[in-house]
Amino acid sequence: MRWTLRRAEPTDLEDLVEIRAVVMRPDLERLGRYDAHRVRQRLRDGFSPEHTQIIEVGGKLAGSIAVRPAEDRRWLEHFYVAPQHQGQGLGTEVLRTVLDSTDGTVWLNVLQGSPARKLYERHGFVVESEDPVDVFMVRKFL
Repeated sequence: MRWTLRRAEPTDLEDLVEIRAVVMRPDLERLGRYDAHRVRQRLRDGFSPEHTQIIEVGGKLAGSIAVRPAEDRRWLEHFYVAPQHQGQGLGTEVLRTVLDSTDGTVWLNVLQGSPARKLYERHGFVVESEDPVDVFMVRKFL
């Protein structure tokens, strides 16, 4: 699969909001936390185009990934791959590429029971803490 990353633009937001809502719905419903407005608004509230990259396949938006600096660490956030592109190795390739170009400790959180946790573990993330909804993971600079 041929894919590229490009810097996000403010005009990408609403398309990303919809991808996030579709991707997160099964896990949020399983946890009893799905709210159609909230799932979209959280991305609107946290969208930072300067730290977000758009994943494109064939020149079309296929997802996003963000690495946001914060004090002594970086947060991996808003990593979504549209359902039609999942299960083909795209997430693995994108995550590897982004981590290879990111120095320092990287933190993230993933929903309890999400299959994405296995992807993060394969890339060196370990559980730092967890609560009934989220698993907080860290990858020390390798």
